[in-house]
Amino acid sequence: MSTLTAVPVRTARWSATHPWRAIGAWFAFVALAVALAMLVPTRSTTDTDYGIGDSGRAHAMLADAGIDAPLTESVLITARSGALDPAQATQAAAELTHRMIRAPGVASVAPVEWSADRSAALVTVILDKGTDDAAPLRAQTAATGTQFPGLAINQAGDLTLDDGIFDRVGEDLRTAELISVPMTLLLMLLAFGALIAAGVPVLLAGTSVAATMGLAAPISHLVPAEPTVNSVIVLIGMAVGVDYSLFYLKREREERAKGARTLDAVEIAAATSGHAILVSGGAVIASMAGLYVVGAATFTSLATGAIVVVAVAVLGSLTVLPALLVKLGRFVDRPRIPLLWRLNARIGRGGISRRLLAPVLRHPRMSLVASLVATIALAFPAVGMSLHSANLTTLPADIPQVATFSRIVSAFPSQGTTAVVVARITSADQPGIEAALRRLTTDAVATGSFTDLGHDPITVSADRTVTKLTVAIPFEEQDSRTRVAIDSLRESLAPKALGATGAEYAVGGSAAASLDFADRQGTRMPWVIGFVLCLTGLMMIAAFRSLPLALVSAALNLLSIGVAFGVLRLVFQDGHVESALGFTSPGFLIDWVPLFVLTILVGLSMDYHVFVLSRVREYAASGLSAPDAVRHGISDTAGVVTSAAAVMVSVFAIFATLSMLEMKMMGVGLAVAILLDASIIRLVMLPAILVLLGDRAWGRLVPREAESAQRAAERVPELVVAGPPQSAGVAH
Repeated sequence: MSTLTAVPVRTARWSATHPWRAIGAWFAFVALAVALAMLVPTRSTTDTDYGIGDSGRAHAMLADAGIDAPLTESVLITARSGALDPAQATQAAAELTHRMIRAPGVASVAPVEWSADRSAALVTVILDKGTDDAAPLRAQTAATGTQFPGLAINQAGDLTLDDGIFDRVGEDLRTAELISVPMTLLLMLLAFGALIAAGVPVLLAGTSVAATMGLAAPISHLVPAEPTVNSVIVLIGMAVGVDYSLFYLKREREERAKGARTLDAVEIAAATSGHAILVSGGAVIASMAGLYVVGAATFTSLATGAIVVVAVAVLGSLTVLPALLVKLGRFVDRPRIPLLWRLNARIGRGGISRRLLAPVLRHPRMSLVASLVATIALAFPAVGMSLHSANLTTLPADIPQVATFSRIVSAFPSQGTTAVVVARITSADQPGIEAALRRLTTDAVATGSFTDLGHDPITVSADRTVTKLTVAIPFEEQDSRTRVAIDSLRESLAPKALGATGAEYAVGGSAAASLDFADRQGTRMPWVIGFVLCLTGLMMIAAFRSLPLALVSAALNLLSIGVAFGVLRLVFQDGHVESALGFTSPGFLIDWVPLFVLTILVGLSMDYHVFVLSRVREYAASGLSAPDAVRHGISDTAGVVTSAAAVMVSVFAIFATLSMLEMKMMGVGLAVAILLDASIIRLVMLPAILVLLGDRAWGRLVPREAESAQRAAERVPELVVAGPPQSAGVAH
């Protein structure tokens, strides 16, 4: 027995013979993890964590010198209707300034600023370092608005924007949780036709997610938590937790239906499905580990959250699940839902899939060519993907703070896109540096790619070693002209002004940081793809001892990735079906989403890929011909694969309905790709390839490694349906 088979079998045997200990230990672990979240505060990512390239160096120099931009809140004053009365707006600004200067956490209030057409006034409040509560400031804004009912006085800034976004992310997450759990339970009822059997996968997935969210708090002190990491934990945890339970429970019920005792059925499930869970869990973890190659805070945080929830789900599947199945015994099929139970019995195991497979097995070459044409056509649009970081245009416009800030940027362009040039020098020639930066400002504005900031653009550190120049760019961050402006600043304007001064300098700002992130991702994406495919390929070789199978798996994963990227480009970059999904296309994809979708997709698709191949290999090891092994193996697994894919697609589809565009992109890309992956790729392409490869697909089969598999296959060589428990899904 190989190590990969021995581990789940020995673990299941111990859990099955000590069920109450295993069940008690699992729930004690979950309770302890949840308690940790209450006791340990979560450490979130900061701007410093996101520093990359030239913009990262600029931010580090500013932070070291203590002149990084302070947090600010902006209050926009406009007329509720008609033209703005300047005198009334001036009075309101004075009253607001008087109130704000006395509010806690306020360092100063800048003089009122007027828009070019005098239709709006802006009061900027500079906050003390360490201020993290905007509530007192919002109270002063609201009081001023009450005092001047004819004016619209609205606030948006660093703190309030974050508050609005985090509140919306929290609402979205709660919505996903509230919908995903009952949706998953419904799908499990359809799959099993019995309430307890349906509840076991949901219980394992839910407790895995809860435990991981608890563990995420202490882990965040090693790897700072990105704001969306909890959403990802729910997304991945529900998908893999349910999948692993499905694999295990389906096989255990099948073996019991063939006459095995519960303990023996659990052991056979551990040797077969448990082995598949261990391999597929390792594949998901290996895939997610590829994100560490990028070396960015976003990917590091999301990868860590996903890896932990998968590891927890695998642990639960191999420990508490066998214990639960032994204690439940045949009661796992109670209480039955009569209609669903009869429907499962009537459909039988693999009935639909065998009819779909028949033409594929008769004409494997034609089927392979036709499916390749379809998937390549869907993947082709990925060639034109455009990436950019999330910005104001990607945030939900119905968040009040976002709507206010959009109006501020429209009325006051200097509040929009900017770039900073940071120069550091150790000599006493700071005045020379400042003069050079002022010349740079003049030259930059003369190019037409920059505009005057509207106030003094120079800031000097207290020790006069670091000088910061801020220049305004009159284009949105995602505009191609913004890249041209920043490139000219880096390649010609800054070197011309500062090259002879001996100063160390860098160009930064949010727009520059976005470009640096996109460049880093573009450079390292081939490495990530290569890392993920190579590592998962090595795992396939270790699990199946077959190089052809590893190469086939890599090729199919590449096709799935291409389909996901092509769909993302068509839907979100080109704006197809944006009205149906409730968003406005920003004209680009949020930069971290495609790479994250890639790793999730490869990992999750390996779940049922390994499960299917394991069963086909069992029949090949028993001596069946390649077409017969493929037909029997895929018929056996079609129900559970359909159910697993249905759970994934439904959970991802829920995320596609959320308001945050990142979640929407991730949900759509994964839902469509998993749907096509579980149908065209796994039901057409994979069987066709396996038939064409024949015995070459499996390398050298070692009989003792397939001993338990052979016993199962020999008992039902003709796949005669023995009764309802053999069915694991409604649609096969």
